[in-house]
Amino acid sequence: MKLYLGLDTSNYTTSAALYDAKGNRVWHGKQLLPVKPGEKGVRQSDAVFHHTRQLPELLEKSLSKASLETGLSRKELSAALQAIGVSTRPRRVEGSYMPCFTVGQTQAKNLGAVLDLPVYEFSHQEGHIAAALFSAWRLDLVGQDFLAFHVSGGTTESLLVHPGTESPVEAHLEGTSTDLKAGQAIDRTGVMLGLNFPAGPALEELALRSTKTYRVRPSARGLDVSLSGVENKCRKMLAEGESPENIALFCLRSVEAALTSMADALLEQYPGKHIVFSGGVMSNGILRRNFEARYDCSFAAPEFSADNAAGPAVLASLKQL
Repeated sequence: MKLYLGLDTSNYTTSAALYDAKGNRVWHGKQLLPVKPGEKGVRQSDAVFHHTRQLPELLEKSLSKASLETGLSRKELSAALQAIGVSTRPRRVEGSYMPCFTVGQTQAKNLGAVLDLPVYEFSHQEGHIAAALFSAWRLDLVGQDFLAFHVSGGTTESLLVHPGTESPVEAHLEGTSTDLKAGQAIDRTGVMLGLNFPAGPALEELALRSTKTYRVRPSARGLDVSLSGVENKCRKMLAEGESPENIALFCLRSVEAALTSMADALLEQYPGKHIVFSGGVMSNGILRRNFEARYDCSFAAPEFSADNAAGPAVLASLKQL
């Protein structure tokens, strides 16, 4: 057995994972960073503190799961480790940096030094794409060009993905939301309606109760979109007495319209390419059903859509092929 350890300490979640390359299976532990009721995120200083506290427990959880399922001892699991993959920045572009990722990076370097293992550094975005490929059973796409979306609280981007020297899935930016990101629009609308942050699953549940039909025209220019109007419109609807269910559905339909515009524009430039959807927003069932009916596409499994360490672990294994 060849095992690969993955670590990811993002702005939302602490996560650790073990990847069995031969069996193509993952054991992972992850935990959201605590957010106070009514707040819309976590300060970086708080994120670093919580990651430092949570990561050892999640490493323990991943090892325990692997040991229980395989029957191997901790010593045997450690002996099977081949490399460590870790997310060290949001995107693979100059200036992309967030302090929260230094927690995972430091832990990876420490473990690599003690266990004499190579440590491979990837972007958080590359980890999302790799987790989607793994959980959708589409690792066959590695080594060729394909299209991807990374849609989350901090990112709403369409990408051309190709094999690179630093990462097996290097992503080139094609389109983006020029202001508010899709996850921000969803979370802010959810908090506005009294839901806890992050609000995605609860907002979807609320939207499914609506019987309204919304056809939304996105604010788009070429490959890019603007989403700031979604929050403003939802706030206006609430002030005018619209039901929470209808506001939730309008928000999701607005995000859907924006992403559809981006995907259509992307396919005009790269016709026939397969699209891989990743990121926490893309675990939304309403969005997934509509996009699966419209495009040749793959989605990350829900448990691998949100931030996770499976992606860096899978990428570490691919680096050693």
